[in-house]
Amino acid sequence: MRRTLVAGNWKMNGSLSGNAALLGGIKAGIDQAAACDLLVCAPAPYLAQCKSELQGTVVAWGGQDVCEYESGAYTGDVAASMLREFGCGYVIVGHSERRSYQGESNEKVAKKVVQALRHGLTPIICVGETLAERQSSRTDAVVGEQLDVVLQVLGVEDVARIVVAYEPLWAIGTGITATPKMAQIVHEMLRAKIAAKNVDAAQQVRILYGGSMKPDNAEQLLAMPDIDGGLIGGASLKAEDFLAIAHAAQIGKKV
Repeated sequence: MRRTLVAGNWKMNGSLSGNAALLGGIKAGIDQAAACDLLVCAPAPYLAQCKSELQGTVVAWGGQDVCEYESGAYTGDVAASMLREFGCGYVIVGHSERRSYQGESNEKVAKKVVQALRHGLTPIICVGETLAERQSSRTDAVVGEQLDVVLQVLGVEDVARIVVAYEPLWAIGTGITATPKMAQIVHEMLRAKIAAKNVDAAQQVRILYGGSMKPDNAEQLLAMPDIDGGLIGGASLKAEDFLAIAHAAQIGKKV
C-alpha cells in the first residue's frame, strides 16, 4: 500500500522567526501524523534553516524549483546539486504558478525532472488544467500531455522515482475544491498513463491532490483509492492545519 505523503508548499512566504515557530509546531505534533510521510518545501533562502530544524526528525524538506541545467550562467536559478547539499530529498517541478507566470513549457519541466533525478532528488511533478480547459472537456488531453512529455524522457526504472501532483488551476486559491470523485477520475487517468510506461511503478508512484486541500475536506479526498496525499499551499503555513490534514489521512483506509 502506498504511504500517504503530505507535502507543504510554502510558496513565497516565511521569515526566520515565523519559520522557527511553524517548524516547532510541526515537530511538536509529529505523533499526530505518525502514519504519514511529512514534507515541507521552502523558499531556497530558508533551506539551511529547515535542515537545521528538521534533521533527525521524520519530517523531510525540499525545494520549490530546480534549474534544468547542471550549472553555469543562470542567475537566480538553483541547481539540483545545491538542493542536495542542503539535504533536500524532494523538489517541486512544473508548479502551475511557474507554468503561468514564468511560462514554463512541458518540455522545460521534463528537463528539470531529469536533472532532479540525476542528483537523487524526488521530483513532485505538477500537472493541471484551467477552468476554461475543464469547461471545454479538455482536462484529460491537457493534463495527460503534461505528464506524457515527462514520461517520454524517463527510463522505465526512473518512473518509480517520481511523485505526481494534480493541481486544478481553477481550485487553487479560489476556495473552490474539486469533489473527491472529480479528483479521483483525474488521478485514475494519471495512474493509467504511468502504467502504460511501467505497470509495476504505477502501483508505487504517489499521486497527490494539490487543489486547496484543507482540514475540512482532506479526509474525503484522501479516502479516494488513487489520491495518495496532498500538495498543500496555504494550509501548510499553520502547523495545526498541516497536522490536521496529515491526521485526516489516518482516519480513512489509506493509513
